[in-house]
Amino acid sequence: MLFIIEIKINFVEITIGHTPDADDAFMFYGMLSGRVTSPDFKINHVVEDIETLNKRALNHELDVSAVSAHACAYIRDYTILRSGGSFGKGCGPIVIARQNLSPDRLKTSKIAVPGKLTSAFLLLQLMIGKFDYVEMKFSDIPDAVVRGDVDAGLVIHETQITYEQKNLVKILDTGTWWRDSTGGLPVPLGVNVMSNHFGIETIKKFDEFFRESIVYGMARVSEGVEYAMQYSRGQSKDLIERFVRMYVNDITMEMGVLGEHSIKTLFSFGIEKGLVPDFDLKIVNG
Repeated sequence: MLFIIEIKINFVEITIGHTPDADDAFMFYGMLSGRVTSPDFKINHVVEDIETLNKRALNHELDVSAVSAHACAYIRDYTILRSGGSFGKGCGPIVIARQNLSPDRLKTSKIAVPGKLTSAFLLLQLMIGKFDYVEMKFSDIPDAVVRGDVDAGLVIHETQITYEQKNLVKILDTGTWWRDSTGGLPVPLGVNVMSNHFGIETIKKFDEFFRESIVYGMARVSEGVEYAMQYSRGQSKDLIERFVRMYVNDITMEMGVLGEHSIKTLFSFGIEKGLVPDFDLKIVNG
């Protein structure tokens, strides 16, 4: 006798947005390479720079997305995942220039920034107050400083490491300022969010799936960095690994009390200074 058993698998199909940056690619290595799988999700992914993802989140265009922590003050109907955060431990975005500028001079200078919704922009405003700025793609900022199009540049990603190759100097470090201002809290820079329309149980399932991907990569750093090299923008593997290790750490796997407190402190500072609106912050419960 022949028995036919029909098994119906119901995947939740989701579109994920992540940046072409080594830390993001490293986090998604396990998931997007198929090394880490889930019976619950079918993944499509798109790659955009962080400010584009911030703006797409404003329009609720993606199911899951990497966004700047700062952007969470303005996006609606998303919940912050506990996994996948980029937190700097004593390091963060820096300001570069052709020559050293005093803090007073910097406040009256034109500074190139990688986007108004980036955490870097909020951190620098918290540090020096409001300033004259021009927005541009993050990778174009060092050359704009070299040409003299702007007086200084606020840089993120691997340009925090490579600026000396263009004979530029670091004049401010938001990571150092944040550490000293908060008693050593990690710098909250990027997070991943998921649309609330999936419901909290599905969000928690994806959060765990993402965490497994990060854990997989952290147990195989060389493999994960090799995967991330497709987004290396011509940089060496050693430099990319150095950058990954700056922002992928234990708090990336699970933000914990420390990471959550860092995010809340960022917004407390911002609200107090009138730089962000008061809002209801949504983070998956630990």
